[in-house]
Amino acid sequence: MSTCTICGKSNAVYMRRYSGERLCKKCFNNSIEGKVRTTISKYKMLQPDDKVAVAVSGGKDSLSLLHILADIEKKFPQTSIYAITVDEGIKGYRDEALKFAAKNCQELGIRHKIVSFEKMYKISLDKLADILKGKEKNELSPCSYCGVLRRRALNTAARLIGANKLATAHNLDDETQTILLNIIHGDAIRIARVKPVLDKGHTKLIQRVKPFCEIPEKEIALYAYFKRIEFQNIPCPYAQTALRNDIRRMLNTLEEKHSGTKFAIFRSIERIRPALETTAKKEKLKDCKLCGEPTAGEVCKPCQMLQELHIL
Repeated sequence: MSTCTICGKSNAVYMRRYSGERLCKKCFNNSIEGKVRTTISKYKMLQPDDKVAVAVSGGKDSLSLLHILADIEKKFPQTSIYAITVDEGIKGYRDEALKFAAKNCQELGIRHKIVSFEKMYKISLDKLADILKGKEKNELSPCSYCGVLRRRALNTAARLIGANKLATAHNLDDETQTILLNIIHGDAIRIARVKPVLDKGHTKLIQRVKPFCEIPEKEIALYAYFKRIEFQNIPCPYAQTALRNDIRRMLNTLEEKHSGTKFAIFRSIERIRPALETTAKKEKLKDCKLCGEPTAGEVCKPCQMLQELHIL
């Protein structure tokens, strides 16, 4: 068995193919935590006096992020951290995730706020999915609706608790998948707006930051396992209906054959983003005439979606 290339003492337990490193358990964990700190510093994501809301789903990514940010907070006591979980209303799936989220928050001593689709939109995702099944023509999957409604719920909850930053656990895989999704949908300019630190654009929008944006998904999973973080490990029952799932499989195949593919895509976009931003129109956001939330048009996307399904 080979020794760790970092400490040169312990047995290696993980081979990082894209860098050639062989890492022991301790050095691997340190490398993930170090990467998060480096990413936060590189993109100027957080300041010492920030009030940070962490989007916590109950899965490996969000709970790993919560643990790392909680550890960072110890060195910056003026920073305060809250956890926000969105209950979409997915029977047999979200109930379990809520338990893991609540348990980890309790262990870390972090305040935890839960918001639900039922309370915010008067409908659960399960009921919404049933409505979609009954429609003859509908190009959007339940995941498409869920993504839009979840983003709104997280922003609203973060604003209500007085947070000035909203940290999400989007990892390298998520970011590269989103890049390709936007290209496939013919919306390349949108790539300029999806980045490690999102622009605010409106006083009601809480600035989003992504400390995991340069860390592969499988490394976060291994980190959670090594740190013995309890998390939900079953996939969402609606995930198979999304185009993102096909892109995920394609990228994983490419990464297996050509190590470093995901990093190459991410860094290529980082280099061309300034050019895209000069081309992209800066939308002036205003208040939605139905709900009062920020929107580029007269009616925001969540309200449009709910209106189309005759829910609003």
